[in-house]
Amino acid sequence: MDAAAGAGRVTNAADLVADVDRIAAESSFAGVVRVDRAGTTELSAAYGLADRRHGIAMTPDSQVAIASGSKGMTALAVMSLVEEGTLSLGTTARSLLGTDLPLIADDVTVEHLLGHTSGIGDYLDEDDDIPISAYAMTVPVHELDSTEQFLRVLDGFPTAFPAGDRFFYCNGGFVVLALLAERASGVPFHDLVRDRVCRPAGLADTDFLRSDALPGRAALGYVEMDGQWRTNVFHVPVLGTGDGGIYTTGADVHRFWTALFAGAIISTDGVAQMVRPRSTAPEDPRRYGLGFWVHPTRDVAELEGYDAGASFLSLHDPADGLTVTVMGTTAEAAWPLARFLQARLVD
Repeated sequence: MDAAAGAGRVTNAADLVADVDRIAAESSFAGVVRVDRAGTTELSAAYGLADRRHGIAMTPDSQVAIASGSKGMTALAVMSLVEEGTLSLGTTARSLLGTDLPLIADDVTVEHLLGHTSGIGDYLDEDDDIPISAYAMTVPVHELDSTEQFLRVLDGFPTAFPAGDRFFYCNGGFVVLALLAERASGVPFHDLVRDRVCRPAGLADTDFLRSDALPGRAALGYVEMDGQWRTNVFHVPVLGTGDGGIYTTGADVHRFWTALFAGAIISTDGVAQMVRPRSTAPEDPRRYGLGFWVHPTRDVAELEGYDAGASFLSLHDPADGLTVTVMGTTAEAAWPLARFLQARLVD
């Protein structure tokens, strides 16, 4: 473990590090934990192995997959196109899809998709009782290397409810957003995120990475099967798109939140619009804006990810510059530490 703690505003930083060490050991955590507040890094720690087969240790600079945490960056790429007039919140999906995905209702808009109120059928419905170790993709994952390739995955799911009727978390909706952004701008979606989110925020270590060609600092994701840990290379698309697939570091997540609320990615008015609670989630006390979760009672923005070989939670309180981030390399790894840190520092 590599840890550093500053004086910051945590009452007892040494106790915080000791508690995190203890919980990480008890839960066999493999991943990265970071806490920043008011310009001070109060905790930066790495635990376990980034590559279990070769015994390569995790470091604070390891690039870790954040699964659905990527949705916030998708939402920002889309909102940057809204602010420049290439899209609007009222743009209908149908206006850019043409005859593709005919089961998506004609009145579904960009705003519905951003807020998980579109009602479209989901290719990966999280209410289905499917174990995280299942091979959930319906097409060979190595073929999913561009956003357009996901049309085969998205097609054939009937509308679940009328657009705007209620909140229902929809992975497919963010893949549709990636398609719309790509078609409206004429720029490949991965480049849109790089140019409109990563570059202005200074995220040098954040990118969509191919799972079959990971660079040396990238941590592998793992799934437990038949009592053994196996990499998730056959469980997730080889190159993610609007609903997941980004790898990042603890330092870059902190840079992301700082840049976001400083107006470096989109305008501060646009940020306020995205983190304003618009919906409540069934069986979840949190609220939802446009691409971001919001704390149940406070103005704390959240990004969360959960998938085969990845778990991620990052919370940001702009009032005191607090950022809490936990990134794990299994589907369950992050949650014991994330729950502890949220209770200790946020709630």
